[in-house]
Amino acid sequence: MTQPINHIVIVGGGTAGWLTAATLAKQLKVTSNSNKKVTLVESPNIPILGVGEGTWPNLRATLKKIGVAEADFMRECDATFKQGALFVNWNAPKDEQIHRYYHPLNTVNHSSYDFSLAPYWLMNRSSQRYDYAVASQSHVCDANCGPKEMTTPEYMAVQEYSYHLNAGKFAAFLTKHCVEKLGVNHVLANVKNVELDEEEYIVKLHTDSDIASTIDGDLFVDCSGSNPILIEKTYHIPWHDISDVIFNDTAIAIQVPYLSDDVAIPSHTIMTAQDAGWIWDIALTNRRGVGHVFSSKYTTIEAAEQTLREYIGNDASGCEARVIPLKLGYREKFWHKNCVAIGMSGGFVEPLEASAIFLFDAAANMLVDQMPATREQMAYVENKFNRSFTMRMKRTIEFIKLHYCISDRRDTAYWQDNCNSDSIPVNLQENLKAWKTRPPTRYDFEQAWEPFNLDSYLYVLYGLEFDTKIEASHPLIVDEHLAAKKMMAVAELSEKLVKHLPSHRDLLKKVQLHGFTRI
Repeated sequence: MTQPINHIVIVGGGTAGWLTAATLAKQLKVTSNSNKKVTLVESPNIPILGVGEGTWPNLRATLKKIGVAEADFMRECDATFKQGALFVNWNAPKDEQIHRYYHPLNTVNHSSYDFSLAPYWLMNRSSQRYDYAVASQSHVCDANCGPKEMTTPEYMAVQEYSYHLNAGKFAAFLTKHCVEKLGVNHVLANVKNVELDEEEYIVKLHTDSDIASTIDGDLFVDCSGSNPILIEKTYHIPWHDISDVIFNDTAIAIQVPYLSDDVAIPSHTIMTAQDAGWIWDIALTNRRGVGHVFSSKYTTIEAAEQTLREYIGNDASGCEARVIPLKLGYREKFWHKNCVAIGMSGGFVEPLEASAIFLFDAAANMLVDQMPATREQMAYVENKFNRSFTMRMKRTIEFIKLHYCISDRRDTAYWQDNCNSDSIPVNLQENLKAWKTRPPTRYDFEQAWEPFNLDSYLYVLYGLEFDTKIEASHPLIVDEHLAAKKMMAVAELSEKLVKHLPSHRDLLKKVQLHGFTRI
């Protein structure tokens, strides 16, 4: 007898839970199909962590798919546009100049998969920074311009973009949309115990709610955070710790109000390296979110907070600091039996490249696209899901480690140890050895679903001035004329965009007042 998968129960809210609920409810059409049902059980006692304020462009596609108006989302979540990240001080200063480079989101001007400009830039690298030479977005960010115009329809772009957002408000926004528009059943309750059948599949949750004391289900999604109820407490799936590779284990966050209504709002995250970690600086419409991510092995909480307050300056006066422990690693299995871990219950690296919400969203989309129709089909999907997300976590860890291990900073033990080969994953070591004689190419990225693509690696490698001996790469240099033409096109477009795109702050004001044209 087959057991159909009709009722999906999500344990835990927050961004991971509600993004998963929205994706499932929309694609399964729960509002019009009585056979399908999505229930989200959320504890009324556990606050949302609310630190993940940076996103990737995939979120635009998800918001559009679930029927959210872009302007409504931006208004209610204090959202601003994000065009990339500016890395400051990740290499040692040269000639008293602080080191800077962008990892922009835009690859519209060229795609390195089709024609890489990296070999040609390496031939004359001293003339212009890599991110300036190959993409216009760094110039747009420098000028504090927005990524589009008011006449650009919602979710469409002139320059690729994602968002900075208030994570707490985003979860509340998704809650309302899921319940009122998508038919998700919302239960506020604590899960007291979990009932398994003879095959060790979850069949029921028992809660402390008088209204929903027992919740039956066919598939259970664990979004209950860093102390997960199902994947850990029920199934005891081991956690793979990565503290030997990624050292940062604590964050201190401060919300900083604007002291003026006309202060410029950067459309990029600012990441400034410190002696034992780094500081994020994210501009929302009504405040900055600023935080220090660091390793407690190399500094104390008190010293880290002092570093953070010195970075912010007088604006930090009277602002409360919040200490957030970071549990870094991932599950040995993300899917077990009829339980899927999505969000911090499944894994977390660190917020350096804002990969968390991307991975939450990617997991929700893979779950719904591969949704088994019956329990008998579940083992096949479980295996595929586990392989995919183990790969994604490993590649995310490698990319984050890249920022540290190729830095030329040796001024503290933190940076020295980050460059020790014992802390660098073997696959990354092998790639870096190859990239000393040639720049990365598309053939170095074998998996279609790798989180970070060729362009991302090129921005970080050559932003950090990685030494590739171009003399050995002559086979990659096939058309200098075309490369020069493309770089000239980047320069011309950059000048045009800086001249015609609105300032980021002005664009945000108009979005608040008028919204975008609905597609």
